[in-house]
Amino acid sequence: MRVGEGGTAARPRALVLRALGLGDLLTAVPALRALRRHLPGHELVLAAPGRLAGAAAATGLVDRLLPTSAAGRAVPAALPWDGPAPDLAVDLHGNGPPSHLLLQRLRPHRLFAYAHPATPDIVGPAWREDEHERDRWCRLLRWYGIPADPADLRIPAPTAPSPAPGAVLVHPGADAPARCWPKERFAAVARELCRSGHDVVVTAGAGEGALARFVAAEAGLPPSTVLGGAGDVPFDRLAALVARARCVVAGDTGPAHLATALGTCSVVLFGPVAPRLWGPPPDARHRVLWHPGDDDSPRPGDAHGRLPDERLLRIGVDEVVEAVRELADQGRRPITTRGPR
Repeated sequence: MRVGEGGTAARPRALVLRALGLGDLLTAVPALRALRRHLPGHELVLAAPGRLAGAAAATGLVDRLLPTSAAGRAVPAALPWDGPAPDLAVDLHGNGPPSHLLLQRLRPHRLFAYAHPATPDIVGPAWREDEHERDRWCRLLRWYGIPADPADLRIPAPTAPSPAPGAVLVHPGADAPARCWPKERFAAVARELCRSGHDVVVTAGAGEGALARFVAAEAGLPPSTVLGGAGDVPFDRLAALVARARCVVAGDTGPAHLATALGTCSVVLFGPVAPRLWGPPPDARHRVLWHPGDDDSPRPGDAHGRLPDERLLRIGVDEVVEAVRELADQGRRPITTRGPR
């Protein structure tokens, strides 16, 4: 055990690398919860973008966030780690030398990661391409003897009030054009839901303000219904909005994963990546829209393409509206009081 200032015993530290987006963090919740239970005396440090500090804290599973990021889904060049080497480092970022070597440079006492031919000194399980993200990281931990349940995905409900309780939340943005359903279709959905008597709000991530304002304007909504855009909606506000929404309508992006984590009804539009890799678990509260055509492989399209994926374009406005109405007609109100399992 390390000795800290004043001769007191310092807590051992476990470092988890997951330097990606909000949806990535939320799909890692089952693995983080397994680590938290297995290492109750450790300080659990998450290496992730600083903008996820609120979300990481809201999980109740992380003691500290170590800010780090890279362009796109790349591996950071370095980690601002200080002090002694971590007792344990866990690679939940990806599979391969960039993330493996990044953690190895810190000389952790133990390193959990998937096996790769280019880093033969790491003994771990084999990587599988066709595997859901929640299952993937839980399987990694189980291989090392840590019980982990991919269904243990819930986070505590926020205590903050919602700025629009009972509204349908429409989120038209995504971090790649290939996963962006046309803005005109999002506007048509919002307009039709308003005509049906639903309150609708439109959310935007950083840099997506123009997109959200277009959707709201085309749907006949006032500018006040747009939240975010200049920057991300603060996580506590976004979580309160999602937790108390009637339904979330989005592509495969952060707010959709947040709806899953909070038990809120959702309609999620998939393409070019199959929902069996990133979708919500089977649950009557969630509708997954996916039209793979003849190619039902896990990644039939380019997830980083510059145009909306053809599978996404096969989803029609009426299909989305009907899915929202079905959830509303069933009277499935969002669950906001139940915490993690």
